[in-house]
Amino acid sequence: MLLYMPSTAHAPLRLPERFRKHTGTTADRARVHALMRAGGLSSVCEEARCPNIGECFKAGTATFMILGDRCTRRCGFCSVTTGRPRAPDPAEPAELARAVDALGLRHVVLTSVDRDDLKDKGAHHWAACIRAVKGAVAPRGGSVEVLTPDFAGDPALIDVVLDAAPDVFNHNMETVERLYKAVRPQSSWETTLGVLRHVAGRGHGAVKSGIMVGLGETDDEVRATLATMRGLGVHIATLGQYLRPTLKHWPVDRYVDDDAYDAWRAFGLGLGFTHVFAGPFVRSSYHAAEALAHHQHGPAAPAPPRRGLPILA
Repeated sequence: MLLYMPSTAHAPLRLPERFRKHTGTTADRARVHALMRAGGLSSVCEEARCPNIGECFKAGTATFMILGDRCTRRCGFCSVTTGRPRAPDPAEPAELARAVDALGLRHVVLTSVDRDDLKDKGAHHWAACIRAVKGAVAPRGGSVEVLTPDFAGDPALIDVVLDAAPDVFNHNMETVERLYKAVRPQSSWETTLGVLRHVAGRGHGAVKSGIMVGLGETDDEVRATLATMRGLGVHIATLGQYLRPTLKHWPVDRYVDDDAYDAWRAFGLGLGFTHVFAGPFVRSSYHAAEALAHHQHGPAAPAPPRRGLPILA
């Protein structure tokens, strides 16, 4: 059964050569893989088939995916497996801290599958993991970023996560309003807006969100979505090319050129974002420490690479 219901029927677009990014050798990935498996940990880098996995693993970095590798939702763009998850592992916070120490990380990103099967949607496990990782990075003056599900839009559950004091709270809009329900059938546009509005209203740390492009949106809709984000109080925005994981997933409508990313970046900065990452290989947590540095220090932070490079633009 297909996972998507595209609005137009056309043959799959051929992947342009510039998107065929080297994913790294076995040796590049070995250290991170070994640490993940030894601790029973998962990375969204592997589960979501991220094109940046070779670069990040070679550098000894990863985005940790907590609460298992089975999601209770089925989004049309995502390659993470849908199924019945196992019970949360009480040892996971300590294993995360051990892996963070072993890798010598200073900025750690945590994400998770949706856990609609749990009464608290996993919020208290999230908080325990944040606190454990904060303890691990504290001696290095490090920081913790979270990329969360929507917790069914429950402000009390979101507060459980916020009370653990992550330095960056990221919740992705993923796409424009017109496409949202088709792409994310088990969530809603209003729920996502409510999460971001609530987090920004708490005034804690940096608030971040992002969308994929190439799902069928228009340039005007991208600009409108950026304006909506900023109006909610989001500080950091990310925009990157959607790459279809398999032929069972939502089809790619277009491959966006560099000029469009340049225009969206300029538009977003004009709205007042502290930083806008826009480029073909931009993902929510790729070069996340740079995004936080730009938020905290503005122009004094190193400028990200410009167009034409297969990394953040």
